[in-house]
Amino acid sequence: MKIVSFNVNGVRAITKKGFIEDMQKMNPDILCLQETKATVDQTMDALSDFEDYMIYGNEAEKKGYSGTAILTKQVPLSVSYDIGIEDHDKEGRVIALEYADFVLVNVYVPNSGSDLRRLDYRQEWDRAFLTYLKDHEKNKPVIVCGDFNVAHKEIDLARPKPNYNKSAGFMQEEIDGMNAYTGNGLIDTFRLLQNDEVKYSWWSYRGGARFKNIGWRIDYFLVSKSMKDRIKTAEIHNNVMGSDHCPVSIEFE
Repeated sequence: MKIVSFNVNGVRAITKKGFIEDMQKMNPDILCLQETKATVDQTMDALSDFEDYMIYGNEAEKKGYSGTAILTKQVPLSVSYDIGIEDHDKEGRVIALEYADFVLVNVYVPNSGSDLRRLDYRQEWDRAFLTYLKDHEKNKPVIVCGDFNVAHKEIDLARPKPNYNKSAGFMQEEIDGMNAYTGNGLIDTFRLLQNDEVKYSWWSYRGGARFKNIGWRIDYFLVSKSMKDRIKTAEIHNNVMGSDHCPVSIEFE
């Protein structure tokens, strides 16, 4: 099975930038999208060319903000939205599909903001989301993918020193949040298979950052330990354009 995750930075915009052709070429069994910036109806309309997939969407109360979607060729046993905490369930950030032997969770983790205004909230989110994942894990192994809005280690961003404890995405509090995920039995699949490879999944639109490859790895696939030996590939597809992010993927048995 192949799963692709992609922060599209606006699902309606990206469909005009070769997205449909790119995804058809990748041909995933499941495609998880973050930052759709659309209502569920608008998302369904934008993705109508994906005729081989069932589509599930989640939207924010605030129009044109956040939002997630999953396209799947395989019928899930169940579908759920959000994490069951009112303070965290207003921005359409989570969709979970249950299959026979795993639960897939698609997430768009809150950004702390350029002024770090949401850093405290971000820490609350990380704690609540970890509890949510571990609750799922009591029943089945978990695959969680999406934009986690944090570079976990220095290798995961081009300029760690000037950004450490100064920039959203590389604050120690955010790193601690990712440490909590990986320290509680969730495995970073890219690091599992690629070890010390330097590759990024997000680049600022400013200063030609993508052309210069001044980027950050903030998009992840994490899996339960019991799935570790089933993961066959974990890739970052930085040749795919259309967003300030690029797709990431895993294949597993």
